[in-house]
Amino acid sequence: MTGAMPDDTRRITPFLLLCLIGFAAFFSAYLRIPVMPLFAATMGAGPTQVGTINGAFMLTAGLLSIPAGLVADRIGRTIPIILGIAATALSSFLVTRCHQPGEMAAAYVLFGAGLAAFAPGMLSLVADVMPSDKIGRAYGWYTTAIYIAMTLGPASGGYLAQQIGLRQVFLVSALLLSGVTVMALFLLPTGPPRHRNELQAALGASRELLRHRSLLACLLATLGSCIGFGVFLTFLPLYVKELGHGPAEVGLIFAAQAITNVVGRVPIGSLSDHVERRHLTSVGLALLSLSLLSMGQVQHPHLLMACAVLMGVGMALTFTAIGALIAELVPAVQRGMAMGMYNSCIYLGMMAGATTMGLVLKRVGYQTGFAAAAAVVLITAVLFAWFMGRQAAPATPRNLT
Repeated sequence: MTGAMPDDTRRITPFLLLCLIGFAAFFSAYLRIPVMPLFAATMGAGPTQVGTINGAFMLTAGLLSIPAGLVADRIGRTIPIILGIAATALSSFLVTRCHQPGEMAAAYVLFGAGLAAFAPGMLSLVADVMPSDKIGRAYGWYTTAIYIAMTLGPASGGYLAQQIGLRQVFLVSALLLSGVTVMALFLLPTGPPRHRNELQAALGASRELLRHRSLLACLLATLGSCIGFGVFLTFLPLYVKELGHGPAEVGLIFAAQAITNVVGRVPIGSLSDHVERRHLTSVGLALLSLSLLSMGQVQHPHLLMACAVLMGVGMALTFTAIGALIAELVPAVQRGMAMGMYNSCIYLGMMAGATTMGLVLKRVGYQTGFAAAAAVVLITAVLFAWFMGRQAAPATPRNLT
């Protein structure tokens, strides 16, 4: 009894530091989000080139997350995280020196590489420093911190652009990220000791992960839900415009989804420590599918906002539960690789939703297109339940690790 309290106290502080570092990194990086298209336009970039710049970022982040996670398992989380933040800082600085859209695309490749190194390591470290019976709550708080940063960052970036200019926002981002790099260098908690296995052994262990049915189910659920979310992010503004509504309505609909998603993370994370996470994931996927289907059938802004709220609940359920589920299913020495796979599915799924459904929407229209996206998510939910159902379930979620 006497030794339990100090141990619990030591565990709290590292987690709070992770939330602080995660918030600061994503806030500083996302200052550039609303500024990039406007700055690229000053260099003569059209919609296609702006899409190429964003595509370079997403594709790089998606492809490099898995090898970055493997490196984090072999050498520890600290070095990839610090180098990842430093790379995002350098990418922001390089953008300030760009004069052509192609140069911006190259700088955004570095941005994607930095995020690929940073995100899986941080997600793994959250599970490393927390007790197994509090992982769900931990992911709820951590993802809340970074989603708030992803909301405040773009808003602050737009304000700064008005006050100091487009190019200068990237310089501010670079300076803030440099400060976060120094913060991480001195304050980043250390995870459990790493086993520096030979590369062949590490790759062999990674191949074992691909035969883990429950992990594959989680990755499939992540991919499918991000395809649906990518459709929402990319095409909802065009759909709302076609219905005759303006930018203000678009902003309110996006805000309804974002606020619901953020507010739901902490209570859902706490709930997932007591309820089977696979059931929460299935419910989240079902709600996400229903929201997409409904969104294509309604026209009034208030009804579209109600659909967005439903989507926010579905996203909070799905991603909070999946993050904790992956952390508890995978041994700590392979957690970085698993989180790299998870991160890859997020970015590649959103990219697939934006590109593939863009081709479909040209032929069938928005109503059918949203229904098709809903069908993809629903099929994902069925496959997730089937894969998880064939995997023997433990008595309680917290005992999986």
